[in-house]
Amino acid sequence: MRVKRGVPARAKHKKILNAAKGMQHYRTRSFRLAKQGVIKSLRYSYRDRRNRKRDLRSLWITRINNAARAEGLSYSQLMSGLKHNGTTIDRKMLAELAVNQPQAFTAIVNTVKEAK
Repeated sequence: MRVKRGVPARAKHKKILNAAKGMQHYRTRSFRLAKQGVIKSLRYSYRDRRNRKRDLRSLWITRINNAARAEGLSYSQLMSGLKHNGTTIDRKMLAELAVNQPQAFTAIVNTVKEAK
């Protein structure tokens, strides 16, 4: 008996075309182009989930450095002093303090200055 593939093929195409919904031009209408675009976008999303971590760490370091320089220390001096004191606070929290609670950040910087 002959097997007809109409329903599964339609479902497969619909799934890909729904995933390509925000794309432009023929990528939203042509299954072949939509499939290429979806594969490429999934590859980018996998890569960029890792790159996001790199970018955020760089942003936190920049914020900490700017706040530390306003207090008269460089980033490396601050991090070295924190490590020497045995203070375990990560860069994400330090950046958050530097932006949203400058008094708390100043207190941390002062403990590093006093230890010198």
